[in-house]
Amino acid sequence: MTEALNTNTLFEFLFRSSGEGLIITLDDRVQHVNPAAAAMLATSPEAITGKTCKETFGSNHALMNLFQRDGTQQLDVRLPHRRLAEGIAGTIETGERVVLLRDVTEQRDLEARRSALSAAIVHDLQSPISAITGFADLIDRYGELNENQERFLKRLHETSEKLQNVVRPLVDLAWIEAGMPLRHLPIRLDDTIKAAVTRVQPLAREHQISIATSLQTPLPVVMGDPERLQIVIENMLTNAILYSHAEHPVAIHAWGHVTELYCSVADQGIGISDDELDSIFNRMYRSRDERVTAIPGYGLGLTTAKTIIQRHGGDIWASSNFDEGTSVTFVLPVVQL
Repeated sequence: MTEALNTNTLFEFLFRSSGEGLIITLDDRVQHVNPAAAAMLATSPEAITGKTCKETFGSNHALMNLFQRDGTQQLDVRLPHRRLAEGIAGTIETGERVVLLRDVTEQRDLEARRSALSAAIVHDLQSPISAITGFADLIDRYGELNENQERFLKRLHETSEKLQNVVRPLVDLAWIEAGMPLRHLPIRLDDTIKAAVTRVQPLAREHQISIATSLQTPLPVVMGDPERLQIVIENMLTNAILYSHAEHPVAIHAWGHVTELYCSVADQGIGISDDELDSIFNRMYRSRDERVTAIPGYGLGLTTAKTIIQRHGGDIWASSNFDEGTSVTFVLPVVQL
C-alpha cells in the first residue's frame, strides 16, 4: 500500500513538474493535463479536463490526429503565439492515449537559420568556383605552356575539382532543405537500387570491396522521387565502402510488406562507438576515430540521406558494433495501387 502510494506521489510530482506537455485521454475525453501542456495551449488544466478531444482540440488538426490515430504517432503541432511543438502519441496498456508535447520553436528557428546560412554560402561559392574551372579550361587554348605552367594548371584543375566535390553535396542538401518539390511517382525500388550499385562499383573495385545484393521479389511500391532516393542509397553504399576493410563485402538488402518497405546497407568495417552513433546524421559530423579522419569526407552523406527520406515520409537509423561493422536502414510507406 505504501509502495503504491509512493509511486502515485512520484508520478504526480513528475507529471506536474515536467517541462514537457503531457495530455492523457480515455474514451476520447481529456483525463489529465499537466501545467506545461496547459501553458503551451494557452489554457488551464481545469478548463479542458473532462471535455472531449473535439471540443478541446477540434481546430488543431495535427493535435486531433495524434489523439485519433492508432499506434505511435509523431507530428508537428502548431501552438498559440506562433509556437511549434513536436507531438508524440502512444496508447498504454490501460487504454489511455498519451500525448507528449515538446516545444521546439527555438530549435527549429536555429535549424532554419543554419540552413539559410548554408544555402547562402553555397550560392556564393558555386559561381566563383565555376568561373575558376572555366578560365582554367581556357588557359591552355591560347598558346603553348612551359613545364611549370602546365604543372600549375594541373594543380588548379585538381583544386577546382575538390572544391566542386565539396560544394555539390552542399547544393543538394540546401536544395532539399529549402523545400524544393520532389517528384512523387509510384516506383519499385529494384531499379533504383541496381542503378545505385552500378554507380558505386568503381569505388568498390578501388577499395577491393564486393557488393552483395539481396532484393525481395517483387518489392512493394512506394511513392517517391527515384533520383533522390538513388542519392540516398548511393550515400549509404559509399559510406559502407569507404569505412570497410579490403576484401570484406558490403551487403544491401531490401524487403517489405503491405504497409512498409525497408532498405538496409551493412558493412564489416570500422564501426561506430555508442557515444557517436546518434550524431552520424548531423550535418558535417565526422567521427573522432583516427581511421575515419584519415579518409577524405565532409560529413554530408547521411545528413542528405536523412533529409530526403524524411521528405518522403520515412525514417532512417543506424546500428553498429565498434570494430565489427555498421548497418544503416531506412523505411518508407508503401502505397497500394
